[in-house]
Amino acid sequence: MSRVLAARVVAFTALAAATAAVMFAPPLASAATPTSPTLRLSIPDAFLVAHHLVTVPGRVVQIKGSVSPYVAGQAVVVQASVAGKQFKTETLRINPAPGGSNGRFTETLKSPRAGEVNVEVSHAATPTLGAFSGSRHFAALDEHVGFGSRGPFVALIQQRLAALHFYIPQTGVYDTGTGLALDAYHRLLRWGTYQTLDGRTISFLLNGYGAFPVHFPGHGNHAEGDLTLQLLALVSGSHVVAIYPISSGKPSTPTILGNFHVYSKVPGYLPDGMYFSNFFISGYAIHGYDPAPDYPASHGCMRLPIVDALSVYGWLQIGDWVDTYY
Repeated sequence: MSRVLAARVVAFTALAAATAAVMFAPPLASAATPTSPTLRLSIPDAFLVAHHLVTVPGRVVQIKGSVSPYVAGQAVVVQASVAGKQFKTETLRINPAPGGSNGRFTETLKSPRAGEVNVEVSHAATPTLGAFSGSRHFAALDEHVGFGSRGPFVALIQQRLAALHFYIPQTGVYDTGTGLALDAYHRLLRWGTYQTLDGRTISFLLNGYGAFPVHFPGHGNHAEGDLTLQLLALVSGSHVVAIYPISSGKPSTPTILGNFHVYSKVPGYLPDGMYFSNFFISGYAIHGYDPAPDYPASHGCMRLPIVDALSVYGWLQIGDWVDTYY
């Protein structure tokens, strides 16, 4: 082999070795890419009225957050404002949910005044978890209402009364039906007889307090007249369908006690003013009458306010039980 050819062979071999060294050299170490997270926020303590989340000033609500995936050692900043004015800022650690794949956090807050409440949650980027943010909003409603008022707070009160099974046409107006349902609610709680809203009533309604105690769950579809509470409940088994205020028999002509059946139904007005009557023994009936005051005043029947009578008449059937007791 000539000297020139030998030199070329040596040069080619050296070049190949150098190229292989470059191709198979281990890559340089680089910084880990932060995980890209997903944030979900919910406000389970708020109420949904006309597709909007609402509550009232001073009522505690929880803001629940879920972060996927969970990365240890991370925290979020929660900021809350009402009507554009910030009233709370807090840093919360993200804790692992059961199973450890997701993280979660919970903030509690209450709006100091009526207005639109905005809650913003943010997380600055760290070496292990990327930046993210999210927000939710709800309304803290003005509680100052009275007869004739309308709007979302009245709708909320009617919604909560209906959820506790008080008979109430949900008109969105603080009307006669609203007043009667509130009166029945106060009777159930043994707070007296009044048709107005106060702070205690609002708090108990929003927290879902108050249940009619069913005495005869084995009577299928039936009516129970609790003469102590001056309430009538339409009941299906053990499930309360609707609750009404009544006026039972006055002391000189008390309502008969016991277990009876509806034996006759008479629509419209009778000559003595009874309206849509459900007779359950002798001449005693559940019927509408004007007046149906908030105390025992009848001749032994269970009087309903005129506006409630059709609802009861349409639900009760011949043969249904009627149970009366103190």
